[in-house]
Amino acid sequence: MSKQRKSILNRFRSGLLAVGGLAGLLAATQASAQQVVIRVHHFLPSTSSAQVKLIQPWCDKIAKESGDRLKCQIYPAMQLGGTPAQLFDQVRDGVVDAIWTVPTYAAGRFAKSEVFELPWMVVTAKAGSSAFWDYVEKNAQDEYRGVKRLFMHVHDGALFHFTSKQPKTLADIKGLKIRAATRANSKMIAALGATPVQMPLPAVPESLAKGVVDGAAVPWEGSPAIKLAEIAKYHLNVPAGAPRISNTIFLFGMNQAKYDALPADLKTVIDANSGPQTSAWAGETGFDAVVEPFKKQAADLGGVFYDLPQDEYKRWVDATASVEEEWVKEVSAKGADGKKLLADARALIQQYGK
Repeated sequence: MSKQRKSILNRFRSGLLAVGGLAGLLAATQASAQQVVIRVHHFLPSTSSAQVKLIQPWCDKIAKESGDRLKCQIYPAMQLGGTPAQLFDQVRDGVVDAIWTVPTYAAGRFAKSEVFELPWMVVTAKAGSSAFWDYVEKNAQDEYRGVKRLFMHVHDGALFHFTSKQPKTLADIKGLKIRAATRANSKMIAALGATPVQMPLPAVPESLAKGVVDGAAVPWEGSPAIKLAEIAKYHLNVPAGAPRISNTIFLFGMNQAKYDALPADLKTVIDANSGPQTSAWAGETGFDAVVEPFKKQAADLGGVFYDLPQDEYKRWVDATASVEEEWVKEVSAKGADGKKLLADARALIQQYGK
């Protein structure tokens, strides 16, 4: 082969390599610029405070910060099937991309995290949510394997809502059937002498209307989503500034593999909208900030309010001491130091509550 012909052939090959490299670069650029859809599944209506105040704003923020390359498709009210208790498994297994849920609807699986659902723990959702994130980071990451935790929070604290009368003492509450949100909440209600009936929030209105339960433990934040103030007239709460009757933990999480597959710049967007500060935002914006407006809605519907006096409040706290003791024993039996975990949770709540 002549030197001239070899030179032409080499230049041709170089040209092909350059074109191929350019095509590869273009393909990589197009792939990185493609929109990533995140299917978000949760158990409340689209009009709920959780979607309006938390899920939708979070989705709008990551869309804006990613130049619209991250987009949520939100499926409320279990539209993709299953039950609220199955949401964690759905996101872990990749059936959906992200979920907002109560992990402890799957009873017994989040024992260490459950400490934040014990009675008389949390005063405000902002402080409680910050404390909860830090607590899980330190003590309970193993309970969330397969899921990228985006933010975690508690609610504004449950109070009791009743349909036909206003209990004011331990004696008044004995024998009543009361909806409980979680296992810890059920134990607390039983310790008070009432009968707990555990169910997700969407089941509460029908259960109250049909007399399946006499009352329900629900935070103010959850009231409008189920039109609770239209059904339950009497509202029983703790003294102002006291730790609340009970609480519930929440997770907004993403399938770990879905997150891992994102381009680095989109991971950066997700990371900037995750963690302790986002958890504090969720507690304050989604819960603390809606207490007074939602309480006013109940007042406008003729609601009757009663806050336990300090001496009666202490009787309720003393009556439920066994719930805390039982949790410590149960967690310790699984290999953790229950007393240390409880002390850690309380210290974090106090730290953020200052």
